Amino acid sequence: MFLFEKTVKMVSPEKALRGRDTPMRVPERHVVLGTPLVPPFPAGMEQLVVGMGCFWGAERVFWKADGVYTTAVGYTGGYTPNPTYEEVCSGQTGHTEAVLVVFDPAVISLEDVLRLFWEGHDPTQGNRQGNDVGTQYRSAVYFAGEAQREAVEASKAMFQAELSKAGYGTISTEIAEAGPFYYAEDYHQQYLAKNPNGYCGLGGTGVACPVGLKGAPSS
Repeated sequence: MFLFEKTVKMVSPEKALRGRDTPMRVPERHVVLGTPLVPPFPAGMEQLVVGMGCFWGAERVFWKADGVYTTAVGYTGGYTPNPTYEEVCSGQTGHTEAVLVVFDPAVISLEDVLRLFWEGHDPTQGNRQGNDVGTQYRSAVYFAGEAQREAVEASKAMFQAELSKAGYGTISTEIAEAGPFYYAEDYHQQYLAKNPNGYCGLGGTGVACPVGLKGAPSS
């Protein structure tokens, strides 16, 4: 299926594919929500970019949530500008498959968005999610600003405590400031809405994340 061999070793900047200057063309509207996929977004909206393995199933997690204005899938965290899907799958771009989540904090809090993220996948697996193996499937959160960074770090600590109680290992999620988000090809956007029986490799741990839950039990 892929043009290159999968790898679980992060490519160095000097060896990454060169990419291109031209961005991918994406639909004007979200297939499910009917909202724009690209900015500008309405005033007051917040953005968070996350990686949870294959972005098909990950995007659906967020578009189903009340308060999410729009979602889109793309590539980020690496070096190659405007990569193709095949290039990302080669492991030679440094990017992970990611979801852009644009949400209204008056309806859904950042903490609730982070809960969907943590509970929606297994963040302890390193460069893989289930049978999907490669650096492009790594768990990641790319924050916008110091307040988001603090919220992400706090939620990670809370979820790590719960995972450890359940016998899971250490969270390997990459946490970094958001950089360029390169939109994926048209056919990837809202893929599972267009292909209801399509592949979804997403699977959580079954462990609840107490972030944002006031008075949540400690065990």
